[in-house]
Amino acid sequence: MKIDLTETTASKVNKALVQGRRTIGTPAIGMVLTLVIVTDEENAYDALKAANEASREHPSRTLVVIKRVSRSPRDRAKARLDAEVRVGADAGTGETVVLRLYGEAINHAQSVVLPLLLPDAPVVVWWPVNAPVDAARDPLGALAQRRVTDMYTAENPLRELAERAEAYSPGDTDLSWTRVTPWRSMLAAALDQLPCKVSEVEVEGEEFNPSVELLAMWLADRLNVPVRRLLSAGPGLTAVRMETDCGPVALDRADGSLATLAMQGQPDRNVALKRRDTAELLAEELRRLDPDDTYASTLKYGVDRLGEPERAQTPLAARAAESADEPVASAADAADGADTKPKAKAPAKKSASKKAAPKADSKADSE
Repeated sequence: MKIDLTETTASKVNKALVQGRRTIGTPAIGMVLTLVIVTDEENAYDALKAANEASREHPSRTLVVIKRVSRSPRDRAKARLDAEVRVGADAGTGETVVLRLYGEAINHAQSVVLPLLLPDAPVVVWWPVNAPVDAARDPLGALAQRRVTDMYTAENPLRELAERAEAYSPGDTDLSWTRVTPWRSMLAAALDQLPCKVSEVEVEGEEFNPSVELLAMWLADRLNVPVRRLLSAGPGLTAVRMETDCGPVALDRADGSLATLAMQGQPDRNVALKRRDTAELLAEELRRLDPDDTYASTLKYGVDRLGEPERAQTPLAARAAESADEPVASAADAADGADTKPKAKAPAKKSASKKAAPKADSKADSE
């Protein structure tokens, strides 16, 4: 069921929610949290779709805040709120309110959202795009116990990592960190099987991917060993290789879905390590709403301590490099050969005219 409200207020939106629940015959509220999505019109559909899928695991009231840009000065000075209330099958397992703010209402979004929050329930704010650097000091972020961002959408993820480390507050998290959860679990389980000391680590992945940087920072922070960052064509994270005193440990995922875990003295094992969609990532973040101390420690390690990423060398490039070294090593021999070969051929050229006449005579005799 959908209810459209034009030039409305927060109180009228609350009345529409009660009316919608009574119409579909579910007056009771069984939601566990309020999810506030701050986005633009372009990304609102995808964000709302992911939130509806995540609501199957976490029934919630979803408030989508869309700040519309007004063109004329008169429209920018006038405050206006349009709302779309969805209940029942149109809102997943909870309730959805799409709030479109115009003019001065954009600068007071927290005043519009505050009356619509569920009482005595945690609040999570999610920025799919264009997240503020200091989310805790944002007017909407200040209402939440948990603030979710996504550095993958940033123009410069490395700079974004450094800025987020300086502005971190308990309760901040990022979907780029959530994406490496299966990798962290698999690597931790592999090291638990080998009572060995790690001496060096290589993390390989595509360029401009903050998840690769975060995994490398986590390994460097936890293992206290040098970590090299290698670039590949992707998709996403492609490999982690660790040198230990018991032999190498490698987790390779070339196709983005199936990985191979190789350990010294054990057969290679295939591991399901597919790339998850946004709904799965969001559902994982909503499972626990306490501060993530591991993320905080990883973020504060500092991306600048990893050094510049290096281009990963493929087997074809390695063979090309080896073949390129051979002519350099034999250059002196080639020069010596070049001096002796012309001297040997010179007499043959001089005697060629002498031998031509006998051949011609013999040919004439045969004819």
